[in-house]
Amino acid sequence: MPKVVIYSTAICPYCIRAKQLLTRKGVAYDERYIDSNPELMREMLARSQRRTVPQIFIDDYHVGGYDDLAEHNAFGKLDPLLGLTPNDEPEMTQEDDDIT
Repeated sequence: MPKVVIYSTAICPYCIRAKQLLTRKGVAYDERYIDSNPELMREMLARSQRRTVPQIFIDDYHVGGYDDLAEHNAFGKLDPLLGLTPNDEPEMTQEDDDIT
């Protein structure tokens, strides 16, 4: 299975959603908190050229943020990147994915 890395902060709702999506798929990930770690922030900037979180990588492929991850999932592009076989589960709706 590919290595998944998520650069995040402790209070980021989009980071939470990204982690929930990956957890539902049974995918382990390496979470790197950039809150108080300037070195990890520089690493994230160098890899993604972006300042927002989350920044998600599958091996060396830069997925982007949560919206990008969700789009990959909606169009059936995420499972192949993760080495998963597609399943017959219905897609989650925005209401189902609510974190409240």
